[in-house]
Amino acid sequence: MSDFDGVIETLNIYFDALYYCDRDKLAVAFHPQAIYATADETPLLYRTMGEYFPIVAARESGASRGEVRRDIVDGIEFAGENTAFARVRCSIEQRSFVDLLTLVHEATRWRIIAKVFQVIESNQ
Repeated sequence: MSDFDGVIETLNIYFDALYYCDRDKLAVAFHPQAIYATADETPLLYRTMGEYFPIVAARESGASRGEVRRDIVDGIEFAGENTAFARVRCSIEQRSFVDLLTLVHEATRWRIIAKVFQVIESNQ
């Protein structure tokens, strides 16, 4: 499997985890020490994976509501053989997000080490 395919595989697991609100899939996609942050809140919102996973798991899933998935990979860049960056978009209910994901290659797979996101309201 190429590095590009490996990153795509991780992004697909990430999109599935959000759509199904699946904590186990989140644990596959994210490095355990990953960070989650947004400047959309004041003060800056920062969470560890221990804080983030239960929040996602407690949501009513888009799958259970029959929402249409809107997962888009805008681009992937490689900084070297073990670091990549992906700009992706997805929606949860009426909110759309631009996620800036930094990934690292660890052992045999790519994992998200940082998620920084922006909320895009539906009228933008």
